[in-house]
Amino acid sequence: MGVIGQSKGAPAEDVVVFSIVNLSVCSECRAELSKGDFLRMEKEKPLCLDCADLGHLVYLPRGDTALTRRSRKYSALSAVVVRFSRSRRRYERQGVLVEPAALERAEQECLSDEERRRAARARAALLRERVDTQYVAEFTERIRSMYPACPADEAEAIAKHACEKYSGRVGRSAAAKRFDDDAIELAVKAHVRHAHTEYDRLLGRGWDRADARSAVAATVARVMERWRGV
Repeated sequence: MGVIGQSKGAPAEDVVVFSIVNLSVCSECRAELSKGDFLRMEKEKPLCLDCADLGHLVYLPRGDTALTRRSRKYSALSAVVVRFSRSRRRYERQGVLVEPAALERAEQECLSDEERRRAARARAALLRERVDTQYVAEFTERIRSMYPACPADEAEAIAKHACEKYSGRVGRSAAAKRFDDDAIELAVKAHVRHAHTEYDRLLGRGWDRADARSAVAATVARVMERWRGV
């Protein structure tokens, strides 16, 4: 159905994510998924977006064809969100998941200056509501202590993403709240994989998730060693 389960070299199809209508549980992290949450099926197993390596994408509801088209054009990795309609007895498209930078670029092309500023303010307000400022600051400091060469803006971005309220991400786990080294490392490694390698592009081309991770593992290790000051 989607691209992540395909072998390397197979023609790329849309990555499909389900907006679920029934309760489910992620087969990897065991996070509970409620009605309306997003779920990715991989090898017949349900995965939350973070475990499917799609958690860094943002949701763009359907309705603006030009914005959707441009967002997907600029996004190395994207996914189609569908939901089952009991009345029509079929899956119907709800929107797409795209990279934040791709959505921002698409908005700049589609919106006037005033509309763009209004959209940016709305997104910023939503983010402020969902982020625990003090916790993020402490998480950021812990990242900087473990990875002193990590750029300050990236450390903060890692913390904000990992600690987003109600997300079930690693930063909201009990271990992360104790600032456990392993939890911090997981958050940093995920960021490096998405931001400093070709990982997303490989997934977008149809690579299996395990194969794509293996292909970028050396690059991830080098970046993390450099950030540690090794």
